[in-house]
Amino acid sequence: METFRCLLVLLCVLLAGAQQRKIDPRATDCPVDLYFVLDTSESVALRQKPPNYYIDQIKDFTKLFIDELQEMRHPCDRIVKWNSGALHYSDDVIIVRELSSLETQRSALKASIDGISYIGKGTHTDCAIKRGLAELLIGGSHYNENKYIVVVTDGHPITGYKEPCGGVQEAANEAKQHGVKVFAVAISPDQEDTRLSVIATNQNYRQNFTAADNTRSSKMETIGKIIEIITNETRDVCCSFDCNAPGGPKGPDGERGAKGEAGRPGMPGEKGDIGPKGVIGDPGPVGYSGMKGDSGPRGEKGERGFKGFKGDKGQRGRDGIDGQKGEAGFPGLPGCKGDPGPDGQQGEPGPRGDPGPYGQKGAKGDPGLDGEKGRPGNYGTLGPRGDPGPTGPDGDKGERGDDGPPGQDGRPGEAGQIGEKGEIGSRGIRGPRGEPGEPGPRGEQGREGQTGDNGDPGEPGRTGSPGYRGDEGLPGPEGSKGQKGIKGAPGDRGQMGDRGDDGPPGNGTTGCHGFQGSRGQIGDPGEPGTIGTPGPKGDDGEPGDPGPDNNDPGPPGPKGAKGHRGPEGNPGPPGPPGPPGTDECEILDIIMKLCSCCECKCATVDLAFIVDSSESIGTTNFALAKDFIITVIDRLIKDEKVKFAVNDSTVSVVQYSGSKAQEVVELTTNITHFKQLVRELNWLAEATYTGEALDYALTTTLNKMTKPNKVVLVLTDGRSDVIRDKVPLDVLCGKDFQVGGVGVKDYSGRQPNQEQLESVVCKNDPKPGFSFVLENFAELLDDNFLQNLTAKICQEKRCPDYKCPISFTQSTDILVMMDSSASVGQKNFEQSKTFVKRLAERFLMAEKQRGISVRVAVGQYSRSSSMDQPMTTNFTELSYKVQEASFQNDGTNVLDALQFGIRNLPGRGDASGRKRKLVLFSDGRSQGVTEAVLQKRVSEVADTGIELFVISAGNQVNEANLRTLVSRGRQVDNSYAQRHLFRVTDYPSLLRGVFYQTVSRRVSI
Repeated sequence: METFRCLLVLLCVLLAGAQQRKIDPRATDCPVDLYFVLDTSESVALRQKPPNYYIDQIKDFTKLFIDELQEMRHPCDRIVKWNSGALHYSDDVIIVRELSSLETQRSALKASIDGISYIGKGTHTDCAIKRGLAELLIGGSHYNENKYIVVVTDGHPITGYKEPCGGVQEAANEAKQHGVKVFAVAISPDQEDTRLSVIATNQNYRQNFTAADNTRSSKMETIGKIIEIITNETRDVCCSFDCNAPGGPKGPDGERGAKGEAGRPGMPGEKGDIGPKGVIGDPGPVGYSGMKGDSGPRGEKGERGFKGFKGDKGQRGRDGIDGQKGEAGFPGLPGCKGDPGPDGQQGEPGPRGDPGPYGQKGAKGDPGLDGEKGRPGNYGTLGPRGDPGPTGPDGDKGERGDDGPPGQDGRPGEAGQIGEKGEIGSRGIRGPRGEPGEPGPRGEQGREGQTGDNGDPGEPGRTGSPGYRGDEGLPGPEGSKGQKGIKGAPGDRGQMGDRGDDGPPGNGTTGCHGFQGSRGQIGDPGEPGTIGTPGPKGDDGEPGDPGPDNNDPGPPGPKGAKGHRGPEGNPGPPGPPGPPGTDECEILDIIMKLCSCCECKCATVDLAFIVDSSESIGTTNFALAKDFIITVIDRLIKDEKVKFAVNDSTVSVVQYSGSKAQEVVELTTNITHFKQLVRELNWLAEATYTGEALDYALTTTLNKMTKPNKVVLVLTDGRSDVIRDKVPLDVLCGKDFQVGGVGVKDYSGRQPNQEQLESVVCKNDPKPGFSFVLENFAELLDDNFLQNLTAKICQEKRCPDYKCPISFTQSTDILVMMDSSASVGQKNFEQSKTFVKRLAERFLMAEKQRGISVRVAVGQYSRSSSMDQPMTTNFTELSYKVQEASFQNDGTNVLDALQFGIRNLPGRGDASGRKRKLVLFSDGRSQGVTEAVLQKRVSEVADTGIELFVISAGNQVNEANLRTLVSRGRQVDNSYAQRHLFRVTDYPSLLRGVFYQTVSRRVSI
């Protein structure tokens, strides 16, 4: 029985010991807090079509990450427990789920992540990180070293974006201060690594982490690396506490220990009530320099201040920096008609003409008019010198002249007697300063006195400081003149003293004149004078005696002087008639060449720019967009002569981003002020609502356009959010606008959406627009692009309406022969076809009397000749046939072209009485032609009654053959040749001005 009682007691002890060794399972847990910060801004959503693509990739990555967060045991038998939460952000931060344990809330967290829909506006990553940090500190575990944030973003924006929460650098630094680690995970491999490296609090937290790669393996690799880094870092924290063995009975109290170290920061408490207003604290440290603020409004003009005292002369300032070049001013008003220009350069001498017959000898003219007054005679000899006149009275004392150069030392004169010293008068009171009187007449120059001996130079004393001006002393006796000393340094300028009191008036009397000194000794003889001027010409001598007789003729004498003009002769016989004057068309041509106002200009235009200012553009590209607007305006003013004013051509700018995020700038005063307002536009950096922006522009600015030429330029990266923006992109179609789209790749190099761009420019509209696609925003300022764009804007021209009508009084057949030889070239041949169509239209549409008809045929020649369009009165048919004419590109045979004209124009035997005219393109050059053969063929053309006109283009011409072509095979008649030969410098000049009107006018006469 006793044995049984002992066993029972032993069993109770064992059970009690086992119960004491039972450990609370919570003591083995090591919690780790992990918070996801997910970017759902516009730059992520619109990175690839459809907009949800990358958002879904981010959600899948996060759910995979959550599934991989499983419990694991450290070597110290501590078990890692995961707490997790998430938020997503754009310019707003939305909490997906607060921090909670994954043991119970794993499914709920994944379901909440599935419900994320992208915001699609700006990117405020700094605000999102700080909000995630707050969630960790408020709801996490007590292990501050086990807190982590995973930021999934594309790193946008890069620069220039005003982040409202201090920037990602500040957010990352704040996380470091609280011991929170931040991982940076790129959405795709092509992200901005620099920005992501700033977000990561350690270089190990920014490796090649990607969340939206195409392969699952790469996502799992990223997740595995991050979890591995976290578990390795938490091992030290979790295993820093040793496992406690079962405790024995309580021992005696020990001695009081030393004060322990300060504990770790506690968890943030709940937000308390607003406390009472505290006392004013000590001044804080000097803050960092803030960013430069925007320019304030111009203040009102203040009142005029009091006149200030004249300040001391300041030091010479340094040269200032050259100012920026001012903007081009408005074009001035047309100036007055200028004076006739100078004579042109003398042309090349023409061919020497045949000598004309001698005229009859004129009769003796009438006596001439009286001659001009003769030249004055020679100067006479100088007369004898007259007696000196009486000495005049002494003149007033003249003003002191300028110091002359020192003369040579003369002999010392005899010392004169010292006069008696007069009595010194009392100092008079100084009177007020009188007004300056008129200068008196200049007195006679006095005689120069003798210079005395030079005194011995005194020892130079030390230069004293300038003293105050003392009272004027009594005049002492004049000392001897010392040697000229070295010029001393200028003294310091003294302060201006107060004006002294006026002295009493003086009462001195004028002293008597002294006696005249005795005459000095005669000086040394002077140096010999210079050679005098030659005397006057002497009188003519008497003729000499005749010499001996000599029958041999002497040498011919020199050519005599030009004789006097003889009397005017009788008028000669009347000369031949001159060439005909310029007709109306030539006058118009001269006016158009000399007068810039006669050129076709851009019609008045209502121009509007609609500029994308969304986040995907970026601040640098937006600055280039503003420069582009100003450059286009300057180009239109300079090159196209467009005048932008309130009552003339107008311009406006609408910048847009997200919903109800638009800003408009209109021309209200002058173009300089308008351009300054454009420069001051700020980047909006939100979503892309292009349809809403077009509708906004239509209701605010475009409906005010009244000009026939209404142009709207839309500058965008072509990635509008068409899911949330319900306004269609073709809202401007069918409203009589010419819409131009300029699509530019965005900051990540994505091509503009071509389908959206075509909808914007109304490709299916009766008045279709135009579009350009550029590689980057820098190409907006390319010269070729700007030239093409301004040409599109100015498609509608305003040209002066100059008319040069022609008429036919007799039925006429006209054959036009184009030169299609190899020397002309394909391009010039095409331009000659356009010119011929203009000629034919003028001929066929000309005024004609009743019963009169005009027919036109068109052919071409090279080595051989061919007919492209026989004689016709149908311009439509002729125009089509001329357009279809092909370039022969062969040799040149002018003789065959002339023969072809003779065959295809009716001869003199035709009873119809029609005029026949041949218009020939030729530069005078032809293979195998001589002047005699060409002259014979031209005579045959003239004998058949065909009137030949020649059009010569270019500088490489044969002048002799050209003169022969317009000579009718006879002696050259300049008047006839001038009327039948047309010259232009090149083929493009055929289409300039009214040249085709001039040719058609002469041919019709």
